[in-house]
Amino acid sequence: MQTFAIANQKGGVGKTTTAVNLAAGLARSYKKVLLIDMDPQGNATTASAFDKNELPNSILEVLMNEVSIEDAIQKCESGKYDILPANGELTSAEVELLNELMREQRLKHALMRVDGDYDFVIIDCPPSLNMLTLNALVAADGVIIPVQCEFFALEGLSALVQTIKKVEQVANKYLHIEGIVMTMYDSRTTLTIDVSKQLTQHFGDIVYKTSIPRNIRLAEAPSHGLAIFDYDKDSKGAISYMGLAAEVIRRAKTNK
Repeated sequence: MQTFAIANQKGGVGKTTTAVNLAAGLARSYKKVLLIDMDPQGNATTASAFDKNELPNSILEVLMNEVSIEDAIQKCESGKYDILPANGELTSAEVELLNELMREQRLKHALMRVDGDYDFVIIDCPPSLNMLTLNALVAADGVIIPVQCEFFALEGLSALVQTIKKVEQVANKYLHIEGIVMTMYDSRTTLTIDVSKQLTQHFGDIVYKTSIPRNIRLAEAPSHGLAIFDYDKDSKGAISYMGLAAEVIRRAKTNK
């Protein structure tokens, strides 16, 4: 079981879009996939066609040891993956976990119960470096970082890289950057090309060859509770996320 956190403390870079569509792309590649929504906004939950205000159990109850992970996992029929959903109540985990022992390892321990049930676990992190993100980083084998090709992209990236290194040193010696995926890619702009070159020069092969274009169909799909493959399988967004899923699978085999 390979576990990847989709993380970037900068908002609006396509984290949830990447988490949902990568999970669906891996599932369509005949992999067993669990998507974990660790963001109190619950956008990955909504995009998977679940009403986040009507959840019998969620990731919050799992983190607080109130229910087992098996009792909180739901099946996303359209996406063909399983999901551990979230809603606004997850915000309370920040406060409630402060006085708990091994608070940063709650998700890691919960996932041990389903180790072997999945090929891939994809964790959609909140856009901040908080206790929820820390739980994801401690539980993960690697981090996939969506980066929007804009002026301040590299500045925000350096802070995240430092955080990953600290977690590796203190709490998870296996943690590494699995890959960087360029999102909202527009090859017509000079800025996109410049940022792309800088990323490749600095990170080399860590940058995925597949980039995710600006695509209106990608933006529309979540409001219908669908991954891009069910909403418009012939769109540029769908083709790109299938390409990304293929790259993730190839790297996972190489790194085993």
